[in-house]
Amino acid sequence: MEANSLIQTLNNITILSPAIQQEIKLHLIEERFNRKAIILKAGQVSQRIYFIKEGFIRAFYQKNGSDYTSWFMGQGDIIVSVYSFFSRKPSFENIQILENSVLQSINWDQLQQLYKTFPGFNLTGRLITEQYYIKSEERSIALQTLTAKQRYDALLLAYPGILQKATLGQIASYLSIKQETLSRIRAKV
Repeated sequence: MEANSLIQTLNNITILSPAIQQEIKLHLIEERFNRKAIILKAGQVSQRIYFIKEGFIRAFYQKNGSDYTSWFMGQGDIIVSVYSFFSRKPSFENIQILENSVLQSINWDQLQQLYKTFPGFNLTGRLITEQYYIKSEERSIALQTLTAKQRYDALLLAYPGILQKATLGQIASYLSIKQETLSRIRAKV
């Protein structure tokens, strides 16, 4: 089995039967994206769920002419505009490649067919959903309870190379602070 692949990651969550692994491989596409590529624009309906084989990505929304980073994802993560993909409604966010990336993906119809054909795969989907819901709640709680410095330290721990991949403006917006505040925090390190 290929290292750092969607199949390997899914098998780490729940062991997949050879039949479902084969079915996933039939539908899985692998694409290379260059830095700064936008793979989902606000207003589009998210059609694909992605696995980051290599690379680093952010989601952001725009308000009053400014970008606000809502999340970062790196190698081994599964990414999707959750609201748009599952509701089949236009996305509020953009998804942007921050470094040259290799992504594996399947589309919404294929995922639904996998759930229907292999009912046990629903458990895998539920466990992934739970993991990402927990991450989302942890982020929400951190924004309310941690200092800017603590949020910055947690981000560096989660993504050690982020300073080489994202701009300070993107990082500051993710931390919900001004770029000047981020510069002061970094100066004290």
